[in-house]
Amino acid sequence: MMRVLILGAGGHAQVVADILLRAHQTGASAYPIGFLDDNPVLIGTTIMGLPVLGTIAQLDKIEHDAVIVAIGDNCTRARLFELVRARGENIANAIHPTAVLATDVHLGHGVMICAGVVVNTGTVIGDNVILNTGCTVDHHNHIGNHAHIAPGVHLGGNVTIGEGALVGIGAVVIPQRTIGAWSVIGAGSVVTKDIPAYVTAVGVPARVIKYNKSEG
Repeated sequence: MMRVLILGAGGHAQVVADILLRAHQTGASAYPIGFLDDNPVLIGTTIMGLPVLGTIAQLDKIEHDAVIVAIGDNCTRARLFELVRARGENIANAIHPTAVLATDVHLGHGVMICAGVVVNTGTVIGDNVILNTGCTVDHHNHIGNHAHIAPGVHLGGNVTIGEGALVGIGAVVIPQRTIGAWSVIGAGSVVTKDIPAYVTAVGVPARVIKYNKSEG
C-alpha cells in the first residue's frame, strides 16, 4: 500500500480523497491516510473518515509514501506542487475508476482525473493537471502543467492548453486550437480561434474581455 497525504482539505481535496478511496477498492495501491491543511479550524477534525493531521508545514513529521496537491486554484496549486517537488516528494496521481484513458495517454505527476472523464489516444497530460468531472479530451491534445479542465468541458482533437490555463464549466474548444498559458475561458464558452496567454475570454464564440496581469 502506498500511503498518500492529501495537501488541502477543502471541497476539491475531498473529491481527491473519494477518488483515491474508490480506486483503492478496485485494486490501486495508493491509499489516503489523511489531509494536511493550514486552516486551524480543521486541524484535529475528521473528514470523510480521514483525519486532518496538521498543517502543510508539518509534512516532514508525518510518515507517508507520497503526496498529492489537492487545491482547486491553479496558481496556489502550482506553487505548492513546485515546492513539494523541489523537496523530493513522491507525487501521486488520483484517477477515478470510471475514467476512460487510451492506452497511450501520457500522464505527468500529481494528475487528478475525475469520474466520467474520457481521454483519447495520443494525448499528453502535464503535471498537476485537473481533468474534472465528465470532461472529454479528444485525440492528440496537449494539456500543460497546472491546467484545470472543468466539469463538462469538451476539447476537440489536436487542442493545446497552456500551462495554468482554466477552461470553465461546459466550455467547448474546437479542434486544432490553442489556449495560452494562464488564460481563463468562461463557463459555456465556445472557442473557435486561438486564445493568447494571460487573458480571460468568454462567449459564443469566445472573445477576449480582459488581460490578466499575472499567473492565475
